[in-house]
Amino acid sequence: MSSTSILHSQTRKMVSQTQEPNRRKEEEQSSRKWSLQDFDIGKPLGKGKFGRVYLAREKKSKYMVALKVIFKEQIEKYGLHNQLRREMEIQSSLSHPNVLRLFGWFHDGQRIFLILEYAHRGELYRELRKSGHLSEEQAATYFASLTRALAYCHNQYVIHRDIKPENLLLDFEGRLKIADFGWSVQSRSKRHTMCGTLDYLAPEMVENRAHDYAVDNWTLGVLCYEFLLGVPPFEAESQTDTFKRIMKVDLSFPPTSHVSAEAKNLINLLLVKDSTKRLSLQKIMKHPWIIKNANPTGTCMD
Repeated sequence: MSSTSILHSQTRKMVSQTQEPNRRKEEEQSSRKWSLQDFDIGKPLGKGKFGRVYLAREKKSKYMVALKVIFKEQIEKYGLHNQLRREMEIQSSLSHPNVLRLFGWFHDGQRIFLILEYAHRGELYRELRKSGHLSEEQAATYFASLTRALAYCHNQYVIHRDIKPENLLLDFEGRLKIADFGWSVQSRSKRHTMCGTLDYLAPEMVENRAHDYAVDNWTLGVLCYEFLLGVPPFEAESQTDTFKRIMKVDLSFPPTSHVSAEAKNLINLLLVKDSTKRLSLQKIMKHPWIIKNANPTGTCMD
């Protein structure tokens, strides 16, 4: 099976040793069939249910990538062929500064290898857990980048459906990248599959109603709250209680929190049960909290 090129003209340097490939190299690579022998494999970057992710360097260009290794046996066991194929098709078609690139893929008898952009600083989840919560400037900068990326995805008719801190990565400069399109769908019509992660589910999903792009807007509200307070807004002791809180939009801010009035206003405009009344992505970018706090460069090095 052939893959798309690992190299592309818009790729930035990810680490100081990385060199931007020239046009001729890119054209030479575009028709290649990749194999494991094309890479030097480095340290493990993460482990998931179906495989692992490793730092790797393409031998010819010295370009650093993340190599996601998925075991075919697990895909077969859980019947995830269509989901994986859809994930690969969607992610490889997207090209945005805040969307993690899928450059190509190859396989052998036991494994499938995805060649991904390397996000040097890893998951935003780790940064959030380490600091407890983000400053309003950090939160607004990441939030604005995420909003721009989702606006791009929605323009391509892609609904992500699983935005959460674990699926947001940071590159060497602290720029946010959306990753993991496993639950994504490309569609112009409403969907009915309940999917995603419990604390981030929109009410229409919890109630098994049809949903559209607005589920991502809801998740933005959940994330904004979590960025600023360190926990998702509808967290509860049981799954049932979490569902109840989501359906009632049982939203409150601790009296001891130092969340600004502008941030609270934005969160309240997104966590609205009626999906048609949630603040649009375009209006998010014009919100006073974003204008006041977000770094225009989209980078956070704190």
